[in-house]
Amino acid sequence: MDWNDIRGDFPLIAGHPEIAYLDNAATTQRPASVIERIGQFYREENANPLRGLYDLSQRATEAYEDARETVRSFLGASSIEEIIFTRNASESLNLVAYSWGDAFLREGDEILVTVMEHHSNMLPWQQAARRSGAVLHFLECDEEGTITEEAFRSALTGKTKLVAMVQISNVLGVKNDIKRFASIAHEAGAVFVCDGAQSVPHIPVDVKDLDVDFLAFSGHKMCGPMGIGVLYGKQEWLEKMPPFLFGGEMIEYVTRQDATYAELPHKFEAGTVNAAGAAGLAEAIRYYGNLGFEKIMEREEQLGALAFDLLGSNPHVHLLGPKNAAGHHGIFTFTVDDVHPHDIAAILDGDGVCIRAGHHCAQPLMQYMKTPSTVRASIAFYNTEEELMRLAESLKSVRRRMGYGD
Repeated sequence: MDWNDIRGDFPLIAGHPEIAYLDNAATTQRPASVIERIGQFYREENANPLRGLYDLSQRATEAYEDARETVRSFLGASSIEEIIFTRNASESLNLVAYSWGDAFLREGDEILVTVMEHHSNMLPWQQAARRSGAVLHFLECDEEGTITEEAFRSALTGKTKLVAMVQISNVLGVKNDIKRFASIAHEAGAVFVCDGAQSVPHIPVDVKDLDVDFLAFSGHKMCGPMGIGVLYGKQEWLEKMPPFLFGGEMIEYVTRQDATYAELPHKFEAGTVNAAGAAGLAEAIRYYGNLGFEKIMEREEQLGALAFDLLGSNPHVHLLGPKNAAGHHGIFTFTVDDVHPHDIAAILDGDGVCIRAGHHCAQPLMQYMKTPSTVRASIAFYNTEEELMRLAESLKSVRRRMGYGD
C-alpha cells in the first residue's frame, strides 16, 4: 500500500500540502467518502428518522439503524440495543454519570478514577459524587504513566461502586490493560467505565473481550463527522437506567402526569437524531475496514518510532510518558527548555506545522506531573515521514527564534 496515495483521499490534506497536520488526538481529517456520505444523506435520504411512515422517512431510518449495526459489529457488541448514539464521548460519559450514577450511587459509596483521565471522564464523576454523597478517589500512575495491578488492587475497597479509566491517555499515550483492570473491578463488585476516545481509532477494541460495562468514543477522532459519538453499554445495565434526556422519540406513551419510555436504544436518544452524522461515522468505519486495521496500526507504529527518535535527538525536548516509542501510541507530549508551549505552537504554526498546546483537558495529570502546560504532536496513518521531519526541524529552531541562541 502506498500511504502517500492515501493522502489523496483527504480533501483538506490534498488541497493544502503546506500544512503538516499533527493534531490528530484532537480531531482527525475526513476522507472524501465520509464527506460524500453525509452529503448523500442530505441529498437523497433527508427526512426525520423514526417518525414518518412515508418512504423517505423510512429510508432515513434505515440509514440511521444501518449505522448502528455497523458500530455494533465494529465494537463486537452483542446487540444493537447496546449502541447509543450521542454527540460525542463527553456526552456519552455524562449520560452514564447522570443515568447510572443517580440511580445507583449512594452516600458513602466510592468512585475510583485515574489521575490521567481527560476532563470528560473526570468532571462527570465529580458531579455524580456531589449529587449522591459518594466519595471520589484518584488512582495515580508512575512517572511514565503506568498503573500497576498492585496499585489498582490497593485502591479498590469494599465501597468502590464504579471505576472510570481511559484506555489510551490523550496526554501520555500510555495504554492501560483495560481487560485485566475490568476483571479485577468486577471481582470487587464495581462497574467499569472505559473512555475509548483515543483507543477506538487506533487499536482493535472488542467490548465483549474487554468485558467493560460502558465504553465511549467520538466519531470525529476516527475520520468521522463531528457531532456524533457512541456509548456502548451492557444491556443489563441500560435496561435498569432511567433516561438521561427527555422529549420526542424516547417515549412510548405520555399522559399529562406520567410517561412510559421507549425500548433500548431509543430510550436514550431524545429528539431529532444526527442521522447524517451516524451515516458518516458508519462510512468512516468502512473506510478503516477497507484499509485494514492491522495495516493502519503498522503504519502508525512506523511513524511513531520515527517521531520518537526525532524528538529524542533534540537535547532541549523533554517527552512525557513512556521511555519507548511503542508506549506512546502515536501521542507525543513534550516541553522545550525555556520556551512556553504557546510560543512553541505559534512558531510551529508559522512553519505550517499544526500541534496542540496547553493542558489538553487533563489538568490534574499536569499538576501531578508538575508541568502546567505542554505541547502535543499526535499521529494518524495518513501522516508522512516528511511531516515529522518538518516538526523536528521547526523544533530545532524554536529556542534560537526566541532569543536563546541555540
